[in-house]
Amino acid sequence: MKKKTFLSIISIIMIMGLLAGCGSGANNGNNGGKEPANGANEVKIGINYELSGGVASYGQSSVDGIMMAFDEINAAGGIDGKKIVPVKIDNKSEPAEATSVATKLMTQDKVVAQLGPATSGSFMATIPVAMGNKVPIISASATADKGVTVADNGKVNDYVFRLCFNDSFQGVTMASFALNNLSAKNAVIIKDTSSDYGKGLAENFKATFEANGGKIVTEAGYVKGDKDFKAILTGLKGKDFDVIFIPGYYEEAGLIIKQARDLEINAPVLGADGFDSPVLLELAGEKALNDVYYSNHYSSLDKDPLVQDFIKGYKEKYGQEPNAFNALGYDLGKFIADAIKRAGSNDTAAITKALAETKDFKGVTGSFDMGEDHNPVKAAVVIGLENGVQATSVKVEPK
Repeated sequence: MKKKTFLSIISIIMIMGLLAGCGSGANNGNNGGKEPANGANEVKIGINYELSGGVASYGQSSVDGIMMAFDEINAAGGIDGKKIVPVKIDNKSEPAEATSVATKLMTQDKVVAQLGPATSGSFMATIPVAMGNKVPIISASATADKGVTVADNGKVNDYVFRLCFNDSFQGVTMASFALNNLSAKNAVIIKDTSSDYGKGLAENFKATFEANGGKIVTEAGYVKGDKDFKAILTGLKGKDFDVIFIPGYYEEAGLIIKQARDLEINAPVLGADGFDSPVLLELAGEKALNDVYYSNHYSSLDKDPLVQDFIKGYKEKYGQEPNAFNALGYDLGKFIADAIKRAGSNDTAAITKALAETKDFKGVTGSFDMGEDHNPVKAAVVIGLENGVQATSVKVEPK
């Protein structure tokens, strides 16, 4: 009898343990408004960024800004008393890796949202994962026109958002700047044909420039990783042009600008936010970076107290001047925290709804409402460089 009684007690304990285990299973937060099992006093947020590889400068800069925002929020008590727990993973600047990272963050780490990646291609690679798991993803710098917040069939991707304007706006902005601010009539385009970013910018610049009386004298292309642009640049000798538009990233743009100046091609150079990296100065050298203008999300010349407080805080934390990706990352960290607070829950459906309903969010990179297409309605800035340093800034409002 004693042996049977003992075995019965053990069986009851085991059954109770199994029931308790079933009741506490983790989930992705999309659970009808209940708090996820990853902790009632914490909020897990995924960080899927390019921390190594070809565009690590963008990724690391963005993450530095995000972490500054999270540190400030946690120091002030978190989100309604909940501590933000960032889950940071390097996607190595590869879209396939970004997909794998997104899958891990959403299915294993059970994050309530994913921030990043920085570039359009890698961010788009994570969209099917987000849609399948119903976890919101947000990029502060994926500027591609197509396939980001709106699918090819015209339907808005419910769980996909961004904090930046798109390539159409940048291309139109820089064409208008060339025509109106630089009085340009003839332009050359040297574009990155290996990226949607470069192709989208070139397309919109050309359309706007020609529609307003400008002429594209010639177009030339290169691919990511190219180092020698002398053949392209030599081909420009003897041609009549007022500006050169380089829609691409800093790695190649820095070399193109340096080699152009070495060949005594001194026409103003125009670009977009892909120019914004300290590496541009390292590659081109300060003497080459005169009469260089690019569209961006933020300028340190802005006297807004919110901007100046951010710059001061960033310098104190990291010991250097922040760039636009730092500022975008900072806004991204504040933005997701604001949405979670307004949602009043860690539930992914509630957070997604709060993101879509955002009104008058005030950020370092500008104030905005979230549009119905999950794109913010905000201004761009055109920055002018002198000896590699920001010297001028012009704000351009969306029309």
